[in-house]
Amino acid sequence: MSERLAIFAEGLFAAHSGKTAHGVIRYGNREVVAVVDSTNAGRTAAEVEPFCVRDVPVVASVAEAVERGATSMLIGVAPTGGKLDPAWRPALLEAIDAGLDLEAGLHTELSADPELRAAAERRGTRLRDLRAAPPDLTVPAGPASRKAGVRVVHSVGSDTVIGKKVVTLELDRAARERGIASVYVPTGQTGVAIAGWGLAVDHVISDYVAGAAERLVNEGSERGDLLFVEGQGAIYHPAYSGVTLGLLHGSAPDVLVLVHKAGATALRNYPDLPLRPLPELVSAYERIAAPVRPARVAAIALNTSTLDDAAARAAVAEAESATGLVADDVVRFGADRVLDAVLAALST
Repeated sequence: MSERLAIFAEGLFAAHSGKTAHGVIRYGNREVVAVVDSTNAGRTAAEVEPFCVRDVPVVASVAEAVERGATSMLIGVAPTGGKLDPAWRPALLEAIDAGLDLEAGLHTELSADPELRAAAERRGTRLRDLRAAPPDLTVPAGPASRKAGVRVVHSVGSDTVIGKKVVTLELDRAARERGIASVYVPTGQTGVAIAGWGLAVDHVISDYVAGAAERLVNEGSERGDLLFVEGQGAIYHPAYSGVTLGLLHGSAPDVLVLVHKAGATALRNYPDLPLRPLPELVSAYERIAAPVRPARVAAIALNTSTLDDAAARAAVAEAESATGLVADDVVRFGADRVLDAVLAALST
């Protein structure tokens, strides 16, 4: 029997922390039969969050998801700090007792929780930790070890939680629609849930983040020749810059795409730290990448989700004027212009 997925997002599906649910519904290949969120029950996923696109029903309980044929349940919430909320425990135990496999991308590993593990063993269901890192990671061999002919495009950001994953997925999809053998390379738990492979690098020992990125590139190169490596964090973000740098040097990209949320003025969760101007960010990423493998920023991918259409087009024009690069919102206006700029940069 094929997997039928329920997504648990109690009280948070409409919030930004529901991004794992949103991403899996929009981009994943698995059949999603229900979203569990009693605060939005009776609506569809697309009605609650238009980004989801699909009319997946939102239900009030795990029992209703089971009635709709769910065989597994994903925790579709990415809370700050990535820890298991104790309030979720009754619903998770209910899902296990109903025979559902349980999947999560938390830093709190389900399989390390004695109560959840015992329940799963008793019921014969599986616990899958999307963030779990393989035990044999090490430091990278370096870009010279890469398979010949493989090209790597890496999304980097002005801030965290602004859509680097979405940009990467949209560029990969646009490339495949042109018949290019491209691959989306997941580096976070939501990407792993979408693609069914990859590594959540923020769960990796810091010494091995670059090695994990290199491993992902090598694994991706077995799937295609043009790799779109998902970015994490931001190089100037005080909480997440370490992951950003490890990904940058480990993936050793040929081309970068800088992602920026139009209208943002300060780093997320650090309102006293202003965002740096786009030209400075372009220069910084190129300068930091260069000693390992030179890579230039080919385009600016804007997130204009908080703007109306006219303001979004003005923001695109402003970014192009400021940087001299192609800029666009790949969700709102399509990925073609940014992809064209990437392919042109790869050919030079």
